[in-house]
Amino acid sequence: MSQSQRRPRPSGGRQQSTKKNPANRSGTNNTRGRRPGGNKNRNDRDKNQPKARNRPDNLGGDHIEGRQAVRELLRAGKRRTQQVLISEDVHNTAILAEIADLCEERRVPLRQLSARKLEDYALTESHQGVIAQAESIRPVEIETLISGQSHKPPLVVALDGVTDPGNLGAILRTAEVAGVTGIVLPRHRAVRLTPAAVKAAAGAVEHLPIALVAGLPAVMKEMSDQGLWIVGLDGGSKESIYQMRVATEPLMVILGAEGEGLSHLTKKRCDQLVSIPQIGQLESLNVSNAAAITIYEIQRQREIDC
Repeated sequence: MSQSQRRPRPSGGRQQSTKKNPANRSGTNNTRGRRPGGNKNRNDRDKNQPKARNRPDNLGGDHIEGRQAVRELLRAGKRRTQQVLISEDVHNTAILAEIADLCEERRVPLRQLSARKLEDYALTESHQGVIAQAESIRPVEIETLISGQSHKPPLVVALDGVTDPGNLGAILRTAEVAGVTGIVLPRHRAVRLTPAAVKAAAGAVEHLPIALVAGLPAVMKEMSDQGLWIVGLDGGSKESIYQMRVATEPLMVILGAEGEGLSHLTKKRCDQLVSIPQIGQLESLNVSNAAAITIYEIQRQREIDC
């Protein structure tokens, strides 16, 4: 859709914003080597992670915890995995057996550690007895999110000031399952793929393209010039997500942080601002819940339009 073909800018409303672990299959039970955590507490270890994770062009994602996230890392096979660590104390399950098989198939070192030693590596509160170390996830260029050959119009989700890793991970999981084209994260004032975010994403980071950008307003203009409508989710809007008139068009949806909402400049660049109807007494939804409702409403409208 060219710029000249775009519909008039929507109006109305203020702009707002006891069994052996399957690791035995690998034949390795080497617990030697320096442990990254030692006896330091989890907060200290998180502060002492390699500084490369904080580089402007680095998404992170090199430390993976949780059974689902580790299995999806190995299933996808898109980045090199240095090693997988499994606790001796976890019960054998189908997912752990699959992790062991995938490690053998992909020649990934699989080490079995005591629960105490595995805890030295852990950077989240619930690693489920499985931790992997892998290459960092590489961001994609923003242009690749709209240059696909799919017959469906692109649906890009951008996050404005979301700093909670649990929220980011939950949004990524929903976005991947719902068929979102890709995610846009700003380089500043936003969380990256920390261990907690990767665990909450439950493997979505292995499949969902993520772009890192210097600033959202400039990217919004670029996407608009490329024919995408820009819709912002803002609790003060008088128009609801059910009144979104461009859901079936190429679309970028902007979500702000809980409490903060969208920045002033981001709101100004939106073609339409919409809200989720609220019936109860609470002021707002968690941003990851709001994202799920909005994304699936867009997909619902697109299914009807087919």
